[in-house]
Amino acid sequence: MSFNRDIKTDPNRVSTSAGSGRRGALVGGGSVITVVAVLLLSQLTGIDLTGLLDTSSGAGQSAPGNSAVSPIDVSMCTSGEAANSYTQCRMVSTAESLDAVWGEQLAAQTGTAYAKPDFHLWDGAQISTACGTASSAAGPFYCPGDSTVYLDMSFFSQMTSTLGAADTPLAEEYIVAHEFGHHIQNLLGTMRSADRSGTGATSDSVRLELQADCYAGLWVHYASSTVDPDTGVPFLVEPTQAQVHSAIDAAEAVGDDHIQERSGVGVNADSWTHGASEQRVRWFTVGMQQGSVQACDTFAVADTDL
Repeated sequence: MSFNRDIKTDPNRVSTSAGSGRRGALVGGGSVITVVAVLLLSQLTGIDLTGLLDTSSGAGQSAPGNSAVSPIDVSMCTSGEAANSYTQCRMVSTAESLDAVWGEQLAAQTGTAYAKPDFHLWDGAQISTACGTASSAAGPFYCPGDSTVYLDMSFFSQMTSTLGAADTPLAEEYIVAHEFGHHIQNLLGTMRSADRSGTGATSDSVRLELQADCYAGLWVHYASSTVDPDTGVPFLVEPTQAQVHSAIDAAEAVGDDHIQERSGVGVNADSWTHGASEQRVRWFTVGMQQGSVQACDTFAVADTDL
């Protein structure tokens, strides 16, 4: 989707860093996590969560580790025109569009007030978060411990070279909208009530991911009609069928079965944490067509309908 050129955006909506090799302290609390579960999650997500095995060093929360000047320049990200020209500016404008859509829809549909997540762009080997130290292999992720969406800017090129997805603006925006979807789950309490320790095609882990896909589709449903409060014009131009297809292509590319097939390890549904390509596309489409938080309740459907 293209942004209307005349919208005004605030570069300070995102923070940036070069990443680092330092590990930050983790926030304590929550259920006991076994060594096996931590190692499995680390392998599946690319995030080094082994620090969760020893929280005796303290229960403080660190900001993203960064001792170097960030190479990501967002100073020019003040308009829709910049968003259409620079990827980092597209991230700024996408975040502001998501804020506007969820600021209206979350309260209207659920009665829950929207609180903005932090959004951090980084470029480096590692970054410290309240959920552990993430490597550049982690891809985008949401950390509920600090209510922050983290995105390594190299991911979009990896999405094309490794996963075979088209690197288009709406495909990039879908990825961000999916991670903001996890923040919505955090605000609604869905993340706390789900059992995120399991894997498998019908597990709570998969249901969470499919719901976040549906929430990303919900954003697309409203994005071209939700206006920038500073200018009174919609944030985005209504997407073309080709642009929508590129987002669907991205959803398909990050399906567990597709990733397993490309890696040559064989498809094993028992290990899934995000859902099959068909499921991810279908739930994204539900959100895009219906624009309803209730319609995105993946926990309310039977296993056979997931």
